[in-house]
Amino acid sequence: MAEEKIYGYYKKWPDYVPKTIEIPEVPLDKLLRDSAEKYPENAVTEYFGFKVTYQEMDAVADRIAAYLQNEGLEKGDVIALYLTNVPPLIAAYFGILRAGYVATLISPLFGPLEVKYQLRDSGAKILIIWEGFSQIFKNAAPEFPELKVIWCSLAPWLSGSILSKEGLVEGEENQLYLENIIKTTVAKPIEVEISPKDDMAVLQYTGGTTGLPKGAILTHYNIVANCYQCAAVFPNPEYGNEVILGALPFYHIYAQTVVMNFGILIGAMIPLVSNPRNVDELINIIENSKTTIFPGVAALYNLINNTPDIENRNLKSIKYCLSGAGPLPPEIQKKFEELTGAKLVEGYGLTEASPVTHANPLLYGRKNGTIGLPVPNTRMKIVSLEDPTKIMRINEVGELCIKGPQVMKGYYNRPEETQNTIIDGWLYTGDIALVDEEGYTKIVDRKKDLIKYKGHSVYPTEIENLLFENPAILDCAVIGLPDAETGETIKAFIVLKPEYKSSVTEDDIIEWAKANMAKFKYPRFVEFLSEIPKGTAGKTLRRELRESHK
Repeated sequence: MAEEKIYGYYKKWPDYVPKTIEIPEVPLDKLLRDSAEKYPENAVTEYFGFKVTYQEMDAVADRIAAYLQNEGLEKGDVIALYLTNVPPLIAAYFGILRAGYVATLISPLFGPLEVKYQLRDSGAKILIIWEGFSQIFKNAAPEFPELKVIWCSLAPWLSGSILSKEGLVEGEENQLYLENIIKTTVAKPIEVEISPKDDMAVLQYTGGTTGLPKGAILTHYNIVANCYQCAAVFPNPEYGNEVILGALPFYHIYAQTVVMNFGILIGAMIPLVSNPRNVDELINIIENSKTTIFPGVAALYNLINNTPDIENRNLKSIKYCLSGAGPLPPEIQKKFEELTGAKLVEGYGLTEASPVTHANPLLYGRKNGTIGLPVPNTRMKIVSLEDPTKIMRINEVGELCIKGPQVMKGYYNRPEETQNTIIDGWLYTGDIALVDEEGYTKIVDRKKDLIKYKGHSVYPTEIENLLFENPAILDCAVIGLPDAETGETIKAFIVLKPEYKSSVTEDDIIEWAKANMAKFKYPRFVEFLSEIPKGTAGKTLRRELRESHK
């Protein structure tokens, strides 16, 4: 591996993290089956105080799989899940995989047009949908007369009677309910032969920040590999005893892998948060469940940091936190660690890599301001933005490329885009990065977000991190705007902390930035907002901010 010799990224890995690990070639649903055998009476999840054990969840997945196999589908057909973070999502996900089919998860925030696009693009044969989304789906339904719809009601899950034949859901006429299927189906699915490295498990749609969303083909092996890579990075996870907070949305690959699938691999309990923006619910669940592992995003940690009287809440059970889906400002990291005593580090991933490729060591050896080091079995290189065949050296900026068992098979029905993204087995991420002299990778920015000011390359993420040093700023985002004289100019969107709203002006922020940043970096324009637009995974939606100026 010539690139490892160039960057030396393994020399700083702590002793407890191996450079390579054994990854079993097994179907993804086996993770649930194995944990159900090892920890049958342990709770796999808890929702509003109601728990489902591993044994129960595995039995429910069997019943769903058996039912689906009688629906005349073929191996590899796609089934869509349009659910929030609820126990039936976990059950249906593993039931779909066990039956030999493919799961595609639709964002709970989607409207009719977005739902129609994903159903159409994926070719889904069945839709499993929460009944609360009926109005949204009503607008999409006429386009899909052949689509079989299975409704989901949460009531049986909140009564502890999901496996009994009692308490069937009484819906509208001709409505088929998942809970009734579970209660009345014999749990004897036909065993399907899965080729883990070839067969798709999940059709995972990207965020669509450029053009329409694309479906990434993630195989059983891709996701299983990434779960084992995560298990190697966390310091000696206590199998059967950890509690991993389910605050991030499962439709997003970060939570799907690092919370749900990794959690099930290690036999963890996964308490589900219905609304992570409700900070009271979030904190109550952490306290009551005694959460030990909290995968999150900077916005979530920042929300907790700024909660009134947070110093008097008990968050000391948290041991480890991995922040992803965007940069982790040092001030947020420092305050959260002081509040909890936990280790909070930044990692990195992308949908096309299932998603984790990098992480900072959790116990020792972390380097703030970087995404850390490649996880086991992962190779990386930085290539020139002008000549992708040229490998950049230490501290030289270029595009980050990844090779490893977690890298997707390709984009669904998009051979040309697949060829442009995966070249000789290397995934070209579209992120601009460098590797420092100690082998740590630093994301400079997205290629598409790069601002060119008078020929200078200005990276929005760097400016945002600098702005966070201002004590008045709660949140911020930076974009480039077309400018006839400079090529592009720099604009910052700022959310002020409540106590500064009446005393700090836009000009104050500009003057502060001018005094603290290089002349070509400081924002020329500032606009105050009540909140920065973010996706459900906490990633800043710079595209939305740019479009507001068109």
